[in-house]
Amino acid sequence: MRRSRWCSRRETTGSGKLKSHGELHGEVTTRCTHGSPYFQFKRRGKFNPMKSFVIFKVGDTFPSLSAQLGDFDRWIINGIGPSTLPVTVVDPRTENALPDMDKVAAAVVTGSHSMVSDRAPWSENLAAWLRSAVEENIPVLGICYGHQLLAHALGGEVGYHPDGIELGTVCVSRTKAANDDPLFGGLPDEFPAHVVHRQSVLRLPPGAVRLACNDFEPHHAFRAGEIAWGVQFHPEFSADAMSGYVTELTDASKPGALPRDSISGQVRATSEAASLLPRFASLVAKRMDAQA
Repeated sequence: MRRSRWCSRRETTGSGKLKSHGELHGEVTTRCTHGSPYFQFKRRGKFNPMKSFVIFKVGDTFPSLSAQLGDFDRWIINGIGPSTLPVTVVDPRTENALPDMDKVAAAVVTGSHSMVSDRAPWSENLAAWLRSAVEENIPVLGICYGHQLLAHALGGEVGYHPDGIELGTVCVSRTKAANDDPLFGGLPDEFPAHVVHRQSVLRLPPGAVRLACNDFEPHHAFRAGEIAWGVQFHPEFSADAMSGYVTELTDASKPGALPRDSISGQVRATSEAASLLPRFASLVAKRMDAQA
């Protein structure tokens, strides 16, 4: 894709709201990196007034990984791929205002090293936002922490997994209910996925549809309503990111290091799991086109 001359970099911070005419102000941050194909501006020098694709960045990866690979939001943006929607990155841990619903085309909630069961005020605030988003039928994808937070927001139960950590690349199986699911329907019955989590969705929200599982984790994916999903695994992780987590968490020189035999599966490619991000973006785009 030809690079846009006026899109070398744009970051704006302030009160956290989008004005009706499309100009961004607030603590919400919109980023456009030079040469990246994943969003465009239609009018030179102005923020596109269309709804935005919001990424709630609720955690940070290890500094050693972010220095080499970027952080969770960057991995998600890269995984989504080309899109005509503007991407807005919001950190609810530090920003008081969350985006107005009528300015949001879809939302992705990242993973985090925090724990949902700690009920941090920022996390509970975001849970309330997610509950409203599902009620308003806004597409949502929660990843790891985001998966658990979505379940908690909708009345499910989240806590520490009784068997400890799941770490590495593991096999995930679709349930029969996934056959007709708009997001999971095109995946194979079994596929590898990157995982790192100590907490899990212990009980799904009322009415949620279980979509994926394995022998360790019964709730690897679910759908709530028509257009909201949670995935315990990490579709945004590359093999390098997963290897980095294994290295960090099993480094014997660090306090609390895990033994090497705690790795659930050896790191390998996870193209099927990774396909969920562009699949989700495609669903959002089709939905926007239908509403236009």
